[in-house]
Amino acid sequence: MQRIEHAKTLYGKMDVDVDKAIAALGDVKISIHCWQGDDVNGFEQGASLSGGIAATGNYPGKARNAQELMADIDEMLKYIPGKHKINLHAIYASDAPVGLCRSKLEPKHFATWVKFAKERGLGLDFNPTLFAHENLKDNLTLSHPDEKIRNYWIEHCIATRKIAEYFGKELGQPCLHNIWIPDGFKDVPADRMGPRKRLKDSLDKIYAVKLDKNHIIDAVESKVFGIGVESYTVGSHDFYLNYANQNGISCLMDTGHYHPTETVADKVSSMLLFFDKISLHVTRNIHWDSDHVVTYRDDLVELAKELTRCGLDKVVIGLDFFDASINRIAAWVVGVRNMQKALLYALLFPNEKLQKAQDAADYTEMLVLTEELKSYPFGDVWDYFCEKNGVLPREEWFAAVKKYEADVLAKRF
Repeated sequence: MQRIEHAKTLYGKMDVDVDKAIAALGDVKISIHCWQGDDVNGFEQGASLSGGIAATGNYPGKARNAQELMADIDEMLKYIPGKHKINLHAIYASDAPVGLCRSKLEPKHFATWVKFAKERGLGLDFNPTLFAHENLKDNLTLSHPDEKIRNYWIEHCIATRKIAEYFGKELGQPCLHNIWIPDGFKDVPADRMGPRKRLKDSLDKIYAVKLDKNHIIDAVESKVFGIGVESYTVGSHDFYLNYANQNGISCLMDTGHYHPTETVADKVSSMLLFFDKISLHVTRNIHWDSDHVVTYRDDLVELAKELTRCGLDKVVIGLDFFDASINRIAAWVVGVRNMQKALLYALLFPNEKLQKAQDAADYTEMLVLTEELKSYPFGDVWDYFCEKNGVLPREEWFAAVKKYEADVLAKRF
């Protein structure tokens, strides 16, 4: 108690209210991606990853079915403060018969997930799965020149949007429905316009089905390039930014989907001048979109600063990483807690004071305060936040995860 009181005193001298910052962080729901728990395998039988997606490593204990994945999520949630959301892909249908066509998915095929979320006070987000499928032809889906291929994926996306609306209605909080496609070419294309025209037409047909915006937030996600699409990505940032703005949907930004010299933090303020709400997939890229576990590093902190300054109520924060080389539950916990730590650090910044210094061109004060804050007792505030939420602080949670690994994960073969 003495440490948190000391922290409150120090931050108070900077005109920062620690209790207010903690309360604000407690209101943030992070969308936690289910696919870290099973290396993006899903529950379809016989499917293998395709579309430029790969989970590297073979750490023992990955979830093999819905029951194991939900048990692992329960274990993970024990060590994360607050109430959050679980982000699902269509391949995680918990109640679908074997072999059901993705375009025929219905809300009833996710009934167990809804029950799971209701019992725990969680929300759900959702994604159509346009990879790891026989109808991913020539690395194209919604932009494929074959109308039958396009129509299949259009039907799939319409079906998943209806499921997302159902999630939002059942759980009393909007469900983010995010479309990402792997479409593109390995080498320089002869025709850039054609695939994008077809993608636009496909999206127009998908969004022509009007759903209740109180229950669903529609989003589209861009990418700069990927494995097998090094030269051209149909769904580029420019394409989706214009499409989203023209059609009143959210433009989702994945922090690994841009050129290494770009920073999503710099995009937030520009986006929010033209969009009511933005959505994010936060990951850690090393040289390219490698989907490493989110760590507490400068780019994450800078993103968190910008989110808190522009308004946390205007953003849907989701995570997107999958590392099969380490304990998967530990990966979840580390990533989510780091996102929360970055947000807390940002909420403890004297933004009004720094903005006044900037407007007065007092860049010396800006630099001095920003640097001195780095040695403030932020860790004590984080520990206090964990304790208030009944969660083990610091690395104390890891021993429990190791025990779960020995008792449960190690017995999965």
